Amino acid sequence: MSVIYPRVALIGLGLIASSMALAIRKAGLAGSISGFAPSRETRQTARELGFCDDVFDTAIEAVNGADLVVLCCPVGVMETVARDIGPALAEGATLSDVGSVKGAVIKAVGPHVPDHVHFVPAHPVAGTEHSGPRAGFAELFDNRWCLLVPPEGTNQAAVQRLRGLWEGLGAHVDVMDAEHHDLVLAVTSHAPHLIAYSMVGVADDLRRVTNSEVINYSAAGFRDFTRIAASDPTMWRDVFLNNKEATLEILGRFTEELFDLQRAIRRGDGDQLFDYFTHTRAVRRGIIEAGQDTEAPNFGRVPTKKGD
Repeated sequence: MSVIYPRVALIGLGLIASSMALAIRKAGLAGSISGFAPSRETRQTARELGFCDDVFDTAIEAVNGADLVVLCCPVGVMETVARDIGPALAEGATLSDVGSVKGAVIKAVGPHVPDHVHFVPAHPVAGTEHSGPRAGFAELFDNRWCLLVPPEGTNQAAVQRLRGLWEGLGAHVDVMDAEHHDLVLAVTSHAPHLIAYSMVGVADDLRRVTNSEVINYSAAGFRDFTRIAASDPTMWRDVFLNNKEATLEILGRFTEELFDLQRAIRRGDGDQLFDYFTHTRAVRRGIIEAGQDTEAPNFGRVPTKKGD
C-alpha cells in the first residue's frame, strides 16, 4: 500500500499505539512515526523496541510537523494533552484518538482543536488484557472494527483519509454519532467489564471459598472474568467516569434481567431458563459467524497441562 500520512505522531505508547506503529510500518502507510509517553521508562522501552522512528520527551516535539496525531492516552488526560499540543498542530493535520468513550472525548478535546486542524475521533474495538509498549503486535486490528465518530461539520476528505488508514491496518470501519457509540459500547464492552470486575471481587470476598480453590478450580467462565478484569485499571476507571449515563442504563437493564433469572431459578422454571439460554446462544453464534471470535474448543486456548 502507499503512504497515507507522511508523518504520524502517537501520544501515549501502550498496547494500541505500539500495535498501530507496527501495523503502519508493516503496511507502509506512513513515511515516519514519532511518539511520546509521559513515563520515562515507557519512552525508553519504546526506543529499545524501535517501533517509532523518533521518541520525544515532550508531546509538543512529537506532534511537530505531523499530518496525523493520535491520542493513545487515557481518556481522563486527553483534555490536558489537547490543550498542550493544540497550538503546535500543523495546518491541515488530523487529530484523532483511540478512546472507547466518544461523547466525553469530543467535549473535552474539541475546544482545544485549532480551526485549521481536522478533528476525527476514533475507536478501534480491539485489545487484550495486556498493556504497555511490549504488548503490541501488528495483527491486533485484523478483522476488527474501528468506529469513526466525527463531530458534525467535519471535513469529509479527512474522515475518508483516516478510514483509509484504519482499513490499511486490517480493520473494518464504520461511522456513527457519539451518543450511539457510547450506548453500543456500554452494552458490548463497558458493562461486561464492570460485571467481570465485580464477579472477581465477589469471589475474593466470599471467605467460604479459599483463594487456592478460586485459583485451582476456576472453570472457563470464571477464568474469562479474571482475564477481562486484568485490563488496565487506569483506562477502565476513566471509561466509567466518562460514560456514566450509558453504562448505568445498561447496568439497570442487566439488573432487571438478572432478577428475572433469579426468580426463574427460585421457581424451578426450567422452560424459561432453557428458552433464555437458547436465545443467548444464538447471539454467540452470530458473533462467531461475523468473524469476531473463534469457535475453537476452550476459546482457542492451548492447554498447558492435563485437565486445563
